Parts: sequence; structure tokens; C-alpha cells
Amino acid sequence: MSEKMIENNKVSVIGEIVSGFTFSHEVFGEGFYMVDLAVNRLSDQADVIPLMISERLIDVNGDYSGCTIEAVGQFRSYNRHEGTKNRLVLSVFVREIHFMEEFTDYTKTNQILLDGYICKAPIYRKTPLGREIADLLLAVNRPYGKSDYIPCIAWGRNARYASGFNVGTRVKVWGRVQSREYTKKLSETECEKRIAYEVSVSKLECTE
Repeated sequence: MSEKMIENNKVSVIGEIVSGFTFSHEVFGEGFYMVDLAVNRLSDQADVIPLMISERLIDVNGDYSGCTIEAVGQFRSYNRHEGTKNRLVLSVFVREIHFMEEFTDYTKTNQILLDGYICKAPIYRKTPLGREIADLLLAVNRPYGKSDYIPCIAWGRNARYASGFNVGTRVKVWGRVQSREYTKKLSETECEKRIAYEVSVSKLECTE
């Protein structure tokens, strides 16, 4: 696993564990589990971010609800098959975990750096109040020929700049991981509340 590969996808989140562990999958006898982390924003809201943690990093039978931790790793995606469709599922793949007694500096709770390639034409739009937004999908390479597909959202000047990116453009993104609730229409009569995860971009640069 080359160090350079890891450098292109780095995330660090600090927050409070707000769920128990649920089994996700096993690779070569190593079990991986999901747990939710509530990460405070500077406003009064919190993002609830799913972490994927190896049973070798933490006792997955323990109850850590309410504990404050720092999780360091990568933002990863995989396709989950739901009926006839694939759904992109995102989580923080944890490489290191640190328990913290107390925490005060909320400017450092949620940081991500991605270095990848635009894999879908950016969608640029304006809100009814005139705020500029651009949706980007970034393919970030992993070792062994795999890639993670990370949705990113840029605002204002960054959105205007990003709207000109072509598919295949190499881009570096700094920002934070955020969760957003939306309603998915399943049929004429049925709707379901879902949560989307994306990177809210604070800075981006084209590295071509």
C-alpha cells in the first residue's frame, strides 16, 4: 500500500458515538462494523457520519455511546444492490481511532482532503435566493485498481469555478463531510426519508 495512494484521500472527524455497532462484512477473517458518529458543526446542527471500523481497532461488543473519539481514515464508497438498482453508500473507513476526554476546538472537528478526477459533468445551478451551487462527482483512486466515487458540493466562487471543469480533470478538494436528509419518491403514494453524504467544499484547485 503506497503512501502516495493514501495521501489522496484523508479524513479526520471528531465527535460523539451515537449508536451501537452493526456488522457490515468480513474480509480474510477480519470483521468490519458500522457505527454512527455525531459531529458538531459551528452552527447548532450536527452531521451524523457512518464509520466503518475493524474489530481489530476496537471491542465491537462494548457500549461506547456518548464517548468522544477522533477517527482518522478515508472517505469510501461502494455500490449496494437494492432490487434492480445500485445505490452509492458512503462511509469513513477508519484506520486510527483515539478516545478523547474533552474537546473544545470545534474548527477542527471535520476535515477532508481529496485528490481525484471529475467523472461526471458538473451540475451548476442557482437557488431561488441566488446562491450558486455546483455538484461534482470525484473519482478517487485506491490501490489495486479500485476507485471511490465521492459526491462534492461547492458554493459561490468555487461553484462558478467548478462549473467549467471537464470530465477527466484532476482536482484537489478540501472541505468537510456532511449529512443531508432528503425525501426519495418510491412510487406515486410512497416516499422514504433518506440521508445523503457528501463533501462540502471550502477550497478546490485544478491540478492539471
